[in-house]
Amino acid sequence: MPKIAVVKNIHSSAIQLLENNSNFQFEVIENLSKENLIKKLHDFDAITLRTTKLDSEIINSCKKLKIISRHGVGFDNVDTNSVKSNNITLAITTKANAIAVSEHVMFMILNISKGIDIYDKTVREGQFLNRDKLDKSFELWNKKILIIGFGRVGKDLISKCQAFGMKTYVYDPFIDQKTIETFKGKKIDDLNAFLKETDYVSIHSPLNKDTRNLINIKNLKTMKKNSIIINTSRGGVVKEKDLDEALNKGFIHGAGLDVFEKEPPDANNPLLKNKKILFSPHSASFTNECMERMGIEAVENIFDFFANKLDKTKIVKL
Repeated sequence: MPKIAVVKNIHSSAIQLLENNSNFQFEVIENLSKENLIKKLHDFDAITLRTTKLDSEIINSCKKLKIISRHGVGFDNVDTNSVKSNNITLAITTKANAIAVSEHVMFMILNISKGIDIYDKTVREGQFLNRDKLDKSFELWNKKILIIGFGRVGKDLISKCQAFGMKTYVYDPFIDQKTIETFKGKKIDDLNAFLKETDYVSIHSPLNKDTRNLINIKNLKTMKKNSIIINTSRGGVVKEKDLDEALNKGFIHGAGLDVFEKEPPDANNPLLKNKKILFSPHSASFTNECMERMGIEAVENIFDFFANKLDKTKIVKL
């Protein structure tokens, strides 16, 4: 009987799914120290994994492991070279997080554009009548937004932007123009050229050798002074040092970051002192509904794997 290690607890609905399947045994592992993971995981056939790091030493110690099912779509916390060399399948939850993340992007866009935090603070501090002294906010209507990466999140986001009357553009070298036009968007081939025109940028691409530091000082300094960048994908896609410089020098207006190059960020990370940035702690998918969907999908991916019917689109190509 296959044994499943639930590395850090998942939604109760997913746990119930495991409890109701008599073909599998499972154990929730909450002690996430490297020493404990090496000690515990060697006897398991499958792992559901949230954000805990599985390095080469841990993976190489898992002699029975056949599948790692990520609770999410990113997998930069997994040593993929060890996964490949040990012939382990790496699966992701492709369907679960699009709604939650796209809503989070809209929240950040609206918060930064409308200056909600400043308005709220003004009222609470008894400065209601000083409202005319505040910077004016921005409308979303008729503004251009560039969506970088057109997977499930990007496709969910584009309709939300259009509902606000925004003009929607997509940069994704792997998606053809016809597909983008189906979603009433326009395909962009030259990223750096269009960054000069757009009002908003929302990033939804994976982190790899082609996307690392994709947004950097060279293109940031060419953007509109009122432009806003939102990153809910991976921290390394935006070069943090360059973003801080661009904001401090007024090259762009603001940014919303759900992710960092290093997580958690160091206390002395200069971005944390930049008041032009709205932060969230890699929590764009942290809705109750999304956590339930991700937990269930992560477990179902394991069930499907052992039944030889795992959807190939959920398997990471290594």
